[in-house]
This record gives sequence, C-alpha cells and structure tokens, in this order.
Amino acid sequence: MAASELYTKFARVWIPDPEEVWKSAELLKDYKPGDKVLLLHLEDGKDLEYRLDPKTEELPHLRNPDILVGENDLTALSYLHEPAVLHNLRVRFIDSKLIYTYCGIVLVAINPYEQLPIYGEDIINAYSGQNMGDMDPHIFAVAEEAYKQMARDERNQSIIVSGESGAGKTVSAKYAMRYFATVSGSASEANVEEKVLASNPIMESIGNAKTTRNDNSSRFGKYIEIGFDKRYRIIGANMRTYLLEKSRVVFQAEEERNYHIFYQLCASAKLPEFKMLRLGDANNFHYTKQGGSPVIEGVDDATEMAQTRQACTLLGISESYQMGIFRILAGILHLGNVGFTSRDSDSCTIPPKHEPLSIFCDLMAVDFEEMCHWLCHRKLATATETYIKPISKLQATNARDALAKHIYAKLFNWIVDHVNQVLHSAVKQHSFIGVLDIYGFETFEINSFEQFCINYANEKLQQQFNMHVFKLEQEEYMKEQIPWTLIDFYDNQPCINLIESKLGILDLLDEECRMPKGTDDTWAQKLYNTHLNKCALFEKPRLSNKAFIIQHFADKVEYQCEGFLEKNKDTVFEEQIKVLKSSKFKMLPELFQDDEKAISPSSATSSGRTPLSRTPAKPTKGRPGQAAKEHKKTVGHQFRNSLHLLMETLNATTPHYVRCIKPNDFKFPFTFDEKRAVQQLRACGVLETIRISAAGFPSRWTYQEFFSRYRVLMKQKDVLSERKQTCKNVLEKLILDKDKYQFGKTKIFFRAGQVAYLEKLRADKLRAACIRIQKTIRGWLLRKKYLRMRKAAITVQRYARGHQARCYAKFLRRSKAATIIQKYWRMYVIRRRYKIRRTATIVLQSYLRGYLARNRYRKILREHKAIIIQKWVRGWLARTCYKRSMHAIIYLQCCFRRMMAKRELKKLKIEARSVERYKKLHIGMENKIMQLQRKVDEQNKDYKCLMEKLTNLEGIYNSETEKLRSDLERLHLSEEEAKIATGRVLSLQEEIAKLRKDLEQTQCEKKSIEECADRYKQETEQLVSNLKEENTLLKQEKEALNHLIVEQAKEMTETMEKKLIEETKQLELDLNDERLRYQNLLNEFSRLEERYDDLKEEMTLMVNVPKPGHRRTDSTHSSNESECTFSSEIAETEDIPSRTEEPSEKKVPLDMSLFLKLQKRVTELEQEKQVMQDELDHKEEQVLRSKAKEEERPQIRGAELEYESLKRQELESENKKLKNELNELRKALSEKSAPEVTAPGAPAYRVLMEQLTSVSEELDVRKEEVLILRSQLMSQKEAIQPKNTMTDSTILLEDVQKMKDKGEIAQAYIGLKETNRSSAMDGHELNEDGELLLVYEGLKQANRLLESQLQSQKRSHENEAEALRGEIQSLKEENNRQQQLLAQNLQLPPEARIEASLQHEITRLTNENLDLMEQLEKQDKTVRKLKKQLKVFAKKIGELEVGQMENISPGQIIDEPIRPVNIPRKEKDFQGMLEYKKEDEQKLVKNLILELKPRGVAVNLIPGLPAYILFMCVRHADYLNDDQKVRSLLTSTINSIKKVLKKRGDDFETVSFWLSNTCRFLHCLKQYSGEEGFMKHNTSRQNEHCLTNFDLAEYRQVLSDLAIQIYQQLVRVLENILQPMIVSGMLEHETIQGVSGVKPTGLRKRTSSIADEGTYTLDSILRQLNSFHSVMCQHGMDPELIKQVVKQMFYIVGAVTLNNLLLRKDMCSWSKGMQIRYNVSQLEEWLRDKNLMNSGAKETLEPLIQAAQLLQVKKKTDDDAEAICSMCNALTTAQIVKVLNLYTPVNEFEERVSVSFIRTIQMRLRDRKDSPQLLMDAKHIFPVTFPFNPSSLALETIQIPASLGLGFISRV
Repeated sequence: MAASELYTKFARVWIPDPEEVWKSAELLKDYKPGDKVLLLHLEDGKDLEYRLDPKTEELPHLRNPDILVGENDLTALSYLHEPAVLHNLRVRFIDSKLIYTYCGIVLVAINPYEQLPIYGEDIINAYSGQNMGDMDPHIFAVAEEAYKQMARDERNQSIIVSGESGAGKTVSAKYAMRYFATVSGSASEANVEEKVLASNPIMESIGNAKTTRNDNSSRFGKYIEIGFDKRYRIIGANMRTYLLEKSRVVFQAEEERNYHIFYQLCASAKLPEFKMLRLGDANNFHYTKQGGSPVIEGVDDATEMAQTRQACTLLGISESYQMGIFRILAGILHLGNVGFTSRDSDSCTIPPKHEPLSIFCDLMAVDFEEMCHWLCHRKLATATETYIKPISKLQATNARDALAKHIYAKLFNWIVDHVNQVLHSAVKQHSFIGVLDIYGFETFEINSFEQFCINYANEKLQQQFNMHVFKLEQEEYMKEQIPWTLIDFYDNQPCINLIESKLGILDLLDEECRMPKGTDDTWAQKLYNTHLNKCALFEKPRLSNKAFIIQHFADKVEYQCEGFLEKNKDTVFEEQIKVLKSSKFKMLPELFQDDEKAISPSSATSSGRTPLSRTPAKPTKGRPGQAAKEHKKTVGHQFRNSLHLLMETLNATTPHYVRCIKPNDFKFPFTFDEKRAVQQLRACGVLETIRISAAGFPSRWTYQEFFSRYRVLMKQKDVLSERKQTCKNVLEKLILDKDKYQFGKTKIFFRAGQVAYLEKLRADKLRAACIRIQKTIRGWLLRKKYLRMRKAAITVQRYARGHQARCYAKFLRRSKAATIIQKYWRMYVIRRRYKIRRTATIVLQSYLRGYLARNRYRKILREHKAIIIQKWVRGWLARTCYKRSMHAIIYLQCCFRRMMAKRELKKLKIEARSVERYKKLHIGMENKIMQLQRKVDEQNKDYKCLMEKLTNLEGIYNSETEKLRSDLERLHLSEEEAKIATGRVLSLQEEIAKLRKDLEQTQCEKKSIEECADRYKQETEQLVSNLKEENTLLKQEKEALNHLIVEQAKEMTETMEKKLIEETKQLELDLNDERLRYQNLLNEFSRLEERYDDLKEEMTLMVNVPKPGHRRTDSTHSSNESECTFSSEIAETEDIPSRTEEPSEKKVPLDMSLFLKLQKRVTELEQEKQVMQDELDHKEEQVLRSKAKEEERPQIRGAELEYESLKRQELESENKKLKNELNELRKALSEKSAPEVTAPGAPAYRVLMEQLTSVSEELDVRKEEVLILRSQLMSQKEAIQPKNTMTDSTILLEDVQKMKDKGEIAQAYIGLKETNRSSAMDGHELNEDGELLLVYEGLKQANRLLESQLQSQKRSHENEAEALRGEIQSLKEENNRQQQLLAQNLQLPPEARIEASLQHEITRLTNENLDLMEQLEKQDKTVRKLKKQLKVFAKKIGELEVGQMENISPGQIIDEPIRPVNIPRKEKDFQGMLEYKKEDEQKLVKNLILELKPRGVAVNLIPGLPAYILFMCVRHADYLNDDQKVRSLLTSTINSIKKVLKKRGDDFETVSFWLSNTCRFLHCLKQYSGEEGFMKHNTSRQNEHCLTNFDLAEYRQVLSDLAIQIYQQLVRVLENILQPMIVSGMLEHETIQGVSGVKPTGLRKRTSSIADEGTYTLDSILRQLNSFHSVMCQHGMDPELIKQVVKQMFYIVGAVTLNNLLLRKDMCSWSKGMQIRYNVSQLEEWLRDKNLMNSGAKETLEPLIQAAQLLQVKKKTDDDAEAICSMCNALTTAQIVKVLNLYTPVNEFEERVSVSFIRTIQMRLRDRKDSPQLLMDAKHIFPVTFPFNPSSLALETIQIPASLGLGFISRV
C-alpha cells in the first residue's frame, strides 16, 4: 500500500511547532499526489493550511492509533519517529505516572523529582526471576537481565547509566546496586552494598558541585564493578573514576560553586577540632567565592559535613586520617589566598610573613621560606647545567593554582583507593557487573577543555552504543533467517577521527604543549589551517579567532580555546612537589608515593586497571632529564588512554543501557518540557535507536499473535491447520507490496506503518460488523411486528381451511380403507399360487442334482485307483533300470582305474631301477646326488600320502573285483541290457562333466570365502593385539596410581577425618544453639499473634544469621551451591556461621607446608578417575574389619565368591578342552584324507558331523553360561562396591579374554572348514560316482553353518570392541578433565589453591565416608532385623507347637495338618501401652520417624499411627514413673521430626504427614492429660488410660511450637510449588478463547497471553490444589487445619496474581478482567466441591476480584467514581490509582481513563486510612491455630504392623 493512501480524511498527523516541538492535527480532506497544501484541524479548534516543502514534498508524520499510545516499548509503535516517541513518553510520564520506558535495548528513565513507592523489597521480589519484557519497564528489570545473563552466559555485564546533570544517573545506579545486593543473597558480606552506598556522601562531597543546571552535579565519572563469586553472590566492589574536573578547584563560573567539601569545612569551622584549620566564611577564600553563590537553597553544609564524617567512620577512615584530609583541604583554601607582588615583568615576590602562606605551611608542615622561594622561582635544566629562574606574577599564580589542583587530585585518588580497599574482598572474583555512572553530553555558553573531553567520551560511548544496537538488529534478522540489507545509521567515526587521529585536535594540542612558546592562539591557528574547509564537522565561528565548532552526534558545540593548553599541560613544578614530600605531616607524602615509581601519570588500582581520573604526577628524582621524561604525558593523552581502556572493558562485557532524562530545569514533579526532552533524546541516542529500528522492520509479531489479532480479517477458507502458512496467505492478500513485510522462522517483520494499516483494516472490519449487527437487530424488531400481524391473518385462514381440510380428510380415509382391503386380498391369491409352484420346482432340482453328483464321484474314484497302479509299476521299472546301469558303470570304472594304477606302478619301478644303475655307473657324483636326495626326500613325503591313498584304493579295487566277478555271470545274462545301458553311461559321463564344472565353480567360491575368512582373522588378531596393548598400558597406569594412592591416602584420610570430626562437633553445637533460639522465638510467636508480620521478619533474622538474602526462583539461574559435606541434617543456613567462625576461633593451627603437600597430592589424585579404585580397596578393608564382628555374612559372601570363581575356572577349562578337541579333529582329518572319510556313510564323516553338532551345541551352552556368569559378577561387584567407584579393570580384562577365546574358537572353525573343503577336493579327484554330489551338498551345509556362526561371532566381537573403545575414550576424557581441573587449581593463588583443594577433597572424602557408613548401617540393620525375626519366629513357633501338643492328641498330630497362623494365642487384656528398652529408644525413633515413608503409611495404615505409637510409649514410661525416659523420648521425638523436615523439607507429603502426626500427638497429650476440659468426649475406658504421674503441659507447648514451625514450612513448600503456576495460569493463559486481543510487543519480548505447549494453565493450578487436598486428607489432617492451609493457598494465589497485575500494563484491560473473574469463579467452584466455602479462602481473593471488577466497570462520570470507591474496599488507594493508570484499551471501542477521573478518585479516597504499600505481601502467613480434636480410637485396639520394624517393643 502506498504511503500517500494513508493520508485520508480524519487521519491524524504531527506538524512542527516552535513551542511544543510537535503539534497534533487532523486532515479535513484526502490528500492527493501533487497537492501543495494540506487542510488541517488543530486540537485547539483552529484550522490550518499546512504547506508542503516544494523541494522534498515530504508529508508530515502520521500519528499512531490510540491503541498503541502509552506502550511499554517505543519500538512497538507502528510509526517510529520523533513526535511519536515524544508523545508516548509524555503520555506515560504525565498521564500514567510511569517514569520508565523501553526503547529497544535502552531503558529511558525520566526523573520524576518525587519519591515513588516502586523501589521496595516487594518490588525487587516481584521482578526477580522474570524475563525482561514480561513486567513493566523498571531499573530492576535491567538489573535482573544483567544478573541473569551473567549467571547463564558466564559473561561479565555492564550497565551504562548516562544523562545530563540532574537527570538521576546516580540514583539509578544506586537502585541497580541495591537490587544486586538483594537478589544475590550475599550472606557473608551483606554490607558490601551498604559500604558502596556509604561511600556516596564522601564521593559527593569531594566530587560534586553546584552548577547552573544542578545543585549536586557529579564532576567526575565512575565505574563501579560489583564482584560475584561462583554462586553469584556479592563478594566485593571496585570503583574507578574518570576525569575529575580539577579546574573547578581554582575557578568557578557565575552562579556555581566549588566542591561541596570546601563549603562544608567553612560551615563547620567553629567546631573545636577544626579551630586549628583557621578557617572562616567561604567568602573569605578566593577558591570558594568566585561563583558568587556560596549557599545552596535547602542544603545545610554543616549537616552535610556531619554525614560525610560519619560515612568516613563507617568506611574505616580513622579520626587521624580524617583530620589529615581536612588539613590538606584547608591548606588548599589558604593556598588560594596567597598573593604575589610584581617586582618587574619577569619576576615576583611574596610579602614576608604572608599569613595565608604561613597558615598553609603550618598545616602542611613544610618550611615557609622554601615554599615561598619555589612559588616565585622555577628550576631550568639544560644539557650541561641547571639554573634557577624567577617567574612572573601571572606564571606564579598559574603555578599556585596548578599546585592546588594537583594536591586536590592526589587527595581525591587517595580517598578512592581507600574506598576500594574497604570494598575489596579476599575471595576470588568469578564475574562482575559494572555500573557506569558517566556524564552526558554537555554544552554551555562557554565550553572549555572539560566539556571537550566529556563530549569526546560521549562520542566514543555513542559509537559503541550504535554498533551494539546495529549488531542486535542484525542478529535478530539472521536468527529469523530473513534477508537484510545494510542499514544506514549515523556513524560518528569521522568526529572521533577529528579528535583523536593523527593531526587531530588532541594531537595538535599535545604538539603545541611541547612547543616552548606555544599559546592557545597559535594552537587555534593550527586547527584552522589543518581542518577548516577540509573536515565537514569542523567549523570556525564568524566573530572569533579563538574558538572552534565541532558537529557532535547530538549538536554543534562551540569551544573557547582559552585555557586549553594550560589545562592540558597541567604543569606542576617539581621543586614544589619536593617541598611537599619533605613534609613532617605523614599523610602528605603518602599522596605522592606513586610519583617515585610511576612511569605514567596514573598508577594502577588494586584491580590492575588504570583509574581514569588520575592526573599527571611529578617525580621527585634529582635528575632533571628524568623529570622531563616522566611528565611528558598530557591530560588529553591520559584521558584518551583511559577512554580506550574503558571501551575495552565495555566491549568485553554485555552492555545494558539506561538513559536518564531531565524533564524540566526547575525540578517540578511530573512536569514535562518537550524542548528539553527532545534535546536530551537526541543527545543520548534514543532517537538514533528508533531510526535504526525504523529503517528495518520495527514491528514484529509471532505467527500466533498475528493470527489471534487479525483473525477477523480472515475468511474461514483461509484458516489452515498451520498458522504460519495461514498468516502468509492472508498477508499476501492484505499487503500487496511484499517489501513491506518479511516472514521469519517464528515472527513476521513489518515495515514502519504497516501495523497501523492493518489496525485500520481491522477497525474497518469491526465497524462493518457493528453495522451488520445493528442492521440485524432492527430487522428483527420489524420482523417481530410483521409476524404479529401475520399471525392474526393466519388465525382467520386457519379456521376456514380447517373445515375444508376435515371434509377432504374424511374422503381420503374412506378411499384409503377400500384400497387396503383390495391390496390384502390380491396379495393372498398371488402368494398362494407362488408357493405351490416353488415347492414343485425344488423337488425336481433335488433329484437331478443328486444323480449328477453320484456319477461324478464314481468317475473320480476310478481315476484315482488307476493312478496308484501306474505309480507303482513305473517306480519298479525305473528302479530296475537304474540298478542295472549303476552296476555297469561301477564295473567300468573299476577296470579303468586298475589299468591306470598298474601303468603308474610300472613307471615307478622302472625309475627306481634306473636310479640304482645310475648310482653304480656314476659313483663320483655323490655330491650332486645328495642335493637331489633332499628333493627326493621332500617328494617322498608326498609319495607316502599317495601310497597310502593307493593302498586304500587297492583294497577298494580288490573288493570291487570280487563283487564284479560275482556279478559277471549276471552281466553275461544281461548283456543285451548292458548295451542299452552303454548309452546311458555316456549320458551319465556328460552329467559328471557338468558336475565337475559346478565343482570348479564351488571351489572358486570356497577360495573367496577362505580369503574373506583370512582377512577377518587377521583383522581380529590385530584388534585383539591392539586391545591387549591398551589394556597393558591401562594396567600399568592403574598399578602406578594405586601405588601412589595407597601411600598418600592413609595420611590424607587421617588428616581429613580429624578436621571433619572437629567441624562436625562445631556444627552440632551451632545447630543446638540455633534450635534453642528458634524454640524461644516460637514461644514468643504464640503469645504475640497480633504482631505476626514484625515477628516473622525477626524470626528470619534470628534463624538465618547472617541473613540469607533473596533466594532466586529463575529457572535460567545457574546454582553452584555445594552439597552438604558431612551431615544431611544440617541446613545451609546453619553451616554458614560455623564456617565463618572457624578462622576467628583458631582451634586448628594451619601448617602451610602440610597444606602444600596435601594440595599437591589432591590434585594428582583428581587427575585420573581411576583414583576411585583405591577408595574401593580402602572401603573393602573397612568392610573386612567390620566382618570380624559379623560371622554369618562373610561366610555367605565368601561362599558366593568361591562359587563364582570355581564356575569361571570350570568354564575356562571347558573352553580349552573344546579348542583341543577341535585341533585334534582338524589334524586327524588332514592326515586321513581318504574317499571313505568324505563319504556320507563313512565313520569319519559321521564323527565329523557329530562333533560339529556337539561343538555348536556346547558353544551355545557356554555362551549362555558366560553371559550368566558375567551378569552375576557385575551384580556381585555392584553389591560390594559403593556408588562412586572407578571402572573395574578386571571387567575390561575379562572382556578382552572373552574376545580372545571367541577368536580362537572362530579360528578352530575356520580350520575345520578348510579341512572339509580339502577333503571335498580330494573326493573330487578320487570319487567320480554319484556319492560326490551328496558329499558336496553336505559340505555346503556345513560351510553355511560355520559362516553363519562366524558372522554372529564377528558381530558380537565388533560390539564388544566398540564398547571397549567407548570405555577407553571415557577414561581419556576423564583424564583430560582432571588435568584441566589441575591446571585451573595451579592458576589460583597459593592460599586460594590450598583452600579450594582442601574443600574439594573434604567434600569428596566426606561424601564417600557417608556412603560407606550408610551402607554399613543398612547391612547391620538388615542382619539385626533378620536375626530378631528369626528369634521371634522361632519363639512363636515353639510356643504354638507347645500349645498344640497340649491341646491335640497324638493321633491328631499325625493325621491333621498343623496351622499355627489360624490358631490365635490366648492373650491377656492390654492396657494401651507399649514397652521398650532404654537402649532401643534410638532404634524406635529411627524406624518410626527418620526412615518412615509417609506414602506407604498413609495408604496402608490408619492415619496418625506414629503419633499413637509414640503416645503409647510415653504412657508406659509414665506408668513406670520414669521421668528421664519420658523426657528422653519426647526430646528425641521432637528432634527427629525436625531432622526429617530439614532433610526432606521440600517434599509436601513429608511435611504434611508430620504436621498431621504432630497435631495428633498434641491432641493425645491433651486428651489423656487428665484435665477435665479435655476429658469431656472420652469414654470410660479412655479415661482409665490418662497419664497418672507427669504433667506434660510444657511439652505440649513445645509440640505446639513445633506444629507452628511445620505449618510454616508447609506453607513455604506449597508456595514454591504454586509460584511458577500462578501468573501463567491466572493471568497469561487465555481460559476463555478469543476474548483477549494481542497488541504489538516491540523488541522487548513480552509474554504472550496465548499459552504455548508446556505452560501452566488454570487446570494445572486446580490439579495441584486437588493433589494438596487429597494428600492432607489421606494423612488424616484435622479438617480445621486443612481449611487454614487452603485459605493460605488462596491468599498466595490472589496476592501473586494481583501483584503481577499491578506491575504489568499489558494485563490491565477489560478482556483480562473478564478472564480473571472467570478464573476466580473456577476456584470458588473448587471450594464448593470440597465443602470449603466456610474456610475463609474466598475472602482472600476479594482484592483480586475487585481489581478485575475495576477493569470492567465504567470509568467516566462522578457516579462511576462513587461506585468504584464503594466497591473497591479491599484495595488500597495506591492500588486503585495504579490500576486506573495502567488501564490500556485493547480495541478502539474502549477508552482510556482520563486524568480528571483519576484525580476524582483520589479526592474521594483521600480520607481513607490504608497502607501506602502498592503490592500485597505475598509472603504473609496467617496465624495458625490447632483446635482440640479428640480421637475416638481405643488405644488397646491398635495393632503394630510388622512393616514398621518395631518388633522390639511389646504391648502391655
């Protein structure tokens, strides 16, 4: 859509105005392209013709829709420009009283000049853990974002607070530091923030002064680094200062003052301790009277001086040092009064006994004559000589002023260093958050060197800010994967280059300072010659030759050149400094200590960085050349270096920006001066941020938000299941220009103005819908009238037509009756005829089908019998023919083979004879024969094999010959058949040839398989060898480490155990003291319930000393709290005091050499994870020592281990045996390779197949046994080893050994396969009959079997190898991690390294010792329990057997089964008491309290069973009159319950269970106390069970206090569970779909009201409430107590919801009020379902209900105001006004609340006396009471289940 199309009639625009900057107007007619004039109607009722610029034809800025006005984020505005920003800030500041507004990443803070109740601790708690953008803008939100990013990203943060003087920079920085101190929970050093704040009066007195714009203007910048430890708690701080305005010490402009400290000294001059300073009125001193305004209205300098001195005392500055500071300051004042008298133009003198100089020398303790001389002279040094030269009066005055400035700067730096020393912490800093409080852009009528440096610093900061904004914008586009182009933003690098580059202003200034006769005028001329007309940012004033103009990013500034050189040189004569260093006043030389060793004018602070406020320091060395070198750096050069250092620090951190705006120059509260605001917005970069955002895609909507907002613009067919595609389709139709929007991954990006266009379309659509609704209503009214008239006419017609209808109906009835009669008669006739024909047809069909079926059956039977006869005949003929053919073929084969064998034999005999003859003829050739003999011997071996085969063949041939001879006669008889068979033989020979070819192919295949097997074998062997090598290396490393650990662990363990014992004792003492204090506090609480709120704070302070700080609830917060070291029963808050008190007590002297040795050993131990093995050995030794006392368990364990080892040895021997058998079989087959071996029926073949089968079966069995054995071994090791042990190397060895065995088995199988294949090859050569095929098939099957087994073994082998590699890699990674930990420890300082190593080792060893102790206790408990159960069962069985033998005859004993369980023993009458031994008390407490599982007891047993058991034990002790037993049992019970709650205090079921049982125990003590008031509801039997000897009223009070404590803990637990659900379920989730609208969110992502998956809903809250209620009911909690818990839960829900509503502007709308009321109604429905309406829970929601009603009622007239005042009686005045201020329309049909209406409400409520606090106290806990609730359960009927393990107690 073209931009000009938006300029239609009634469109609102902004036009420039000289007074208001921008004025709103409305178009009276549509704009058409080409128009030169716009007809406008102003808001004051005037019409105006606005002429457009003929050159640019730029249209005025469009105004945003009213719905977008007042947004939290300026980037959410559709039209982003200066008037929109200014108007939005004005509306928020004036109308809504909101001083904070986001502008992208910048927080704009407008100084209200009024105290606002928005900085309390409740506000801090509300913002803690929240995402930035979820809540309304606030300085706390920025601080929380910085704190969260520091903890989450492990990156340092910076908060850059800038603005004009008086804009509130210091206050904003102070609130940010207060937030950090609160949320970080700095328990040990909670006063760091107070110390930083305490330094403010000092820094303000010595660094602040009155200017024309601000009475308390900071004349220096400061950067405070707040340090945090690894747990992100404040440990210290460091302050760095920048560019102190030293010139103010000696000169002040009109209506300005010097630094406050001088006037404070003068105001306090009459104090006795200040008389020695010889001060007077400020007008008496030259340095304090130049401004002519020594007094600030409303400020008492004497009072301020008292505060300054008090702050010095708090920071540890002693009285002597304070007086030293004041002496130096007074000396500066007196030095300013020193006057000079000119003797001539080049020299001057000081009058003798000049009083100001005399006082100065007395205060400084320096020689008068020497100081007088060097004030009027200076020393000049040349290459050859040094001489003294007098100076003129002007030069002497300048030197005096330079000395005063230098002294003041040194004093300022000394104070800053001292403050840093106080704030420095010895704990290593893990990260920091820096707060930069820096001066803003300055421009005055006369701007000098100071303004130049300040504006230069702002240029650098603005450049960094622009780059950061641009970077974030670019990252957002890249994150959403949308194309982006380079945004043209203002880059002030040219201005920076003009100042700091080569031949820049600073460079030329330094050059001129080095010139002997350089002046300000010559420097100005150099500037003009270098930059004028060459740099667009540099200009020359028209009427001045001593000034220049620089175009800064904010504005043009004219600088006066006068004084630049002097201020830049900051010349201080060396001789004057030497005089001061020779002072007898000890503090004065301290100020100049760094001069002697400084290589630059500024020295490093304790943090290692150069403080930017340092001034040039003059050295005191005697060599003149040295002085010149040391003082060559100018102030400008120093400031440039310091600024670069600051930028490096900021670039290394994540910046957060706070821009403070001064709304007016008169400090009027909530008064907005548009001119001043615009000037500051331009200067601080806010408008630049807006411009960068507007240049891209400023408006960003998620797809779900866009869909929810603009669903009305879509048709039903456009709505798809995928929201993204739906939004794309709709946008393409609504906005034709695709450049106006982009689709990202999760958001839609819009150009400026497009959201306003969409809002216009939406408003038009809704307006059309309203018109349609009106049309429909009016149509309905007219239609209703028409229907009444129509009804009357119809009534008349009805009667007439009724008569006619009745006559016609009568005729129709008669006609229908006749038709029915005819129908039934005709049907009857036709149906009877049809049945007769159907019956006849069925009979004929049945006979015909039967005849055909019988014929078919006979034919099939005959054919079947003929086939059987043919089958048998043909089979007999075929077999006969086959047998004859086979006989003939075999005979022919035998003959042929015999003939070939004989020929071969003859050849061999001939060769033998020829060799013997050759020997006789050629005796001389023996040597050659010997050589040949060797070959013959080698061949003989082959011949032997052939001979063996031949012998076998001869035997076979002989047998065959006999068979052939016997068959010869039959062959003669069947000669004719043989002829026929001859043809068949030929065909068989052809088949044999084919089989040979197949065999050759099979051989090729076998070769390839063999090659694969060989490769696999080689790979396997290589892998096994590699694993063996790695295993060997690991074993060696393990042995070496074990050797070291065995030597070192003993000494270390003993040392650590001693220290642990001492710490444990100390912690136990602290724990007991803490419990006593807590009991006293609870007693006081029971007496003072009406002061509950104050008492809760005091209890928190007393219980958690020192204060724990604020506990964060953020999920992204990285908590690094260490685990409890040696006692899970000791809470962290109790552990901290003991830890902090140890160094002061010095119970254990520290041996540094021992610590170093321990540290070195600990680091070596932690390098490898295998150190756990030594711990395992150590623990096994402990187990063995404990086994000396326990004989049963070691025997069982030893027997199991022996059995497992025997089983393993047996398996190994079986595997070896299997290998040997396979090798022997392979060898036998290779030696006896004969035809009968390969024959299927041969014995060797059968043996082979049987052994192969047995081997495969045995292998499967052994595999299963190995797996079972390995699993048993693993379970064995898990049972023996603790949970933290190293990976046992024996498992690795077993795996490798197992792989080795499997490899050998695989090798044996490969050999067996090769043997089979070689046999098959021999068979191919020797056996050519039909048996060859059978052998071949059998070998193929065997090969397939072996190959499948090989594949399975290969897979298992690869899996195990991969597992081994993974274990090796994990060990390597653990090794690397330990090495990194060692390297980190080595980088620490020695003390910190020792402390960290000891702490780490103590924690590790303690955890392991605890695990061992826990296991030993469990084992001991199990053994004792089993022994006791055996004894009890044996005793019971013996008693039952004796009873049965007495009552049953011998015959019955034999015949009838004995069932002792069903024959109850005759018991005596119980008295409802339980007896136990004194030594079993701890066991009773342990089984009944410490180790009791609430869930099992609640489900399976009666409610309150532990309480009844404990009371019955108390009754027995009372019966015995044993007061110590009663006291011990009750004390142990109370302490054990506390221990359980401390250990599992975050489990709701545990806390609820013990609250129920504590109350039941309390009720039992009351019910059976014997007091008449508690015995009213008892039965007579219960009254007999009352206590007789002791009055336990005091213990009842203690139990009541314990119940209160448990109740408070229960409330905290349920609060922690409900807290994350409340805001999401009650506010953000859209319970009624389609009611809430979604507004633009801007850059700061606001939580959407549309619930995503995984977010909490109202149903989540209700389910959680159901869970709480069901648990409490299951535990048998008193109904009255359940009501109080529910009331507390509903209060938490209401308070948290209301607090978030009051801090979120986006939630204050009419639709959200409806959502809240619906959610509250659901909560009320839940109360009704649970019968809890009378619990008071509904009343706690009343403030929330009234706030929701306030959002929905009309808010216009006085009657509405009266109704609101009467309705909102549960809300405070501040809350009502806040809701009205935050009320935001979601649609155009709603209206904002006018300012006049809010004032009317305030006037009507001014007499109401309520709390000024804005937020409800969500931590408030209502006083709890425990009404007496007696039990009707009889004590004697209670049975103790065996599952509780209380067999050692007996009923009495």
